[in-house]
Amino acid sequence: MRQMPIAPTASIGIPFQARSTPAFSAAPSDIEAEVIGLFDQFRGPVLRYVVSFGISMHDGEEVTQEVFLALFRHLRLSGGRQNLRGWIFRVAHNLALKQRHANHRRCEAAESDWAIAENQFDPSPNPEDEASFTQKRQRLLTVLHALPKGDQCCLRLRAEGLRYREIAEVLEISLGAVSMSLTRSLARLIRAEGI
Repeated sequence: MRQMPIAPTASIGIPFQARSTPAFSAAPSDIEAEVIGLFDQFRGPVLRYVVSFGISMHDGEEVTQEVFLALFRHLRLSGGRQNLRGWIFRVAHNLALKQRHANHRRCEAAESDWAIAENQFDPSPNPEDEASFTQKRQRLLTVLHALPKGDQCCLRLRAEGLRYREIAEVLEISLGAVSMSLTRSLARLIRAEGI
């Protein structure tokens, strides 16, 4: 089988290689254009979701690129096109878990995105507003970090705009479990905000 290189895409940052196989449902350039469009649309939300697992931004970028490379392969092999957004987040979820496990196994202490945001936070309001906002934010973060991991994942996926059914598919839980998790999590956050 002859390999035919396709020009690297600047927005993805990795070259794709196409193989000529009769089972493809679309021309490689059509698939590449579709993947680039999906990358442009979902890169930010996927990266935020992946980094929420506590992996470094660098690892998050690599996982995000791996997700879209997997999507390219999936589409080239005539994979299903139903609910590609859910498929993308499902793969991102699995790869993020794998990366976090690999980091933990190697004992790499990577600073999380949450810690970076806290260290670089500078809203520049007056000192009273800044102190009040910082206390409120700290309360909400404490409540968020105290939530069970499953509830945190549901909340973060919902914040990225996924529907309940898509969250259920990504986390492999029932629709009712997603609804209960989000209701419970939001109630806790609302109570913490009002204190």
